[in-house]
Amino acid sequence: MEMTAAKTAVPVAAKKVPANSNRKHEFKTNDHVVYPTHGVGKIMRVEEQEVAGTKLELFVITFEKDKMTLRVPTLKAKAVGMRKLSSPDTVATALNTLKGRARIKRTMWSRRAQEYEAKINSGDLVSIAEVVRDLHRASGQPEQSYSERQLYEAALARMAREVAVVERTDEQTAVKRVEGMLLKKAA
Repeated sequence: MEMTAAKTAVPVAAKKVPANSNRKHEFKTNDHVVYPTHGVGKIMRVEEQEVAGTKLELFVITFEKDKMTLRVPTLKAKAVGMRKLSSPDTVATALNTLKGRARIKRTMWSRRAQEYEAKINSGDLVSIAEVVRDLHRASGQPEQSYSERQLYEAALARMAREVAVVERTDEQTAVKRVEGMLLKKAA
């Protein structure tokens, strides 16, 4: 009888070991992270929920700007592209990207719009900076279409949020910094 009790305790202990090792995951509570399709969020806690009879360990991430909470299984965080904030070097590279010449392909707008959307949702700060650079319009340039403006603003907001958190400033200051870099290329 004692052996069967010990055997049933072993699988329970085995299940708890991965759960504990996940807590040593590269993401921790109160960390700011980048979720590719939503931008910068903050991990509020790690919780366990039962979904379809299976216990899952989840990161609870809030996106204050969007007033949204997202739950991501800890085991899937890397697979969905969740990452830590960019390093200051990556932010510097992204800001320098803004100074370059806009690279606008001579393809149909719908195709370019899809490519821009994919870059914005990739979560890669330098790719987002490329979209900001390519869609930016200086005062002397022709007016943007509505969809161009929407993509530009989405990319600018996504980039500014990450720059703000990395540089420990507010979002308005980050937007001014990004727009300042865009004006440097025009000068």
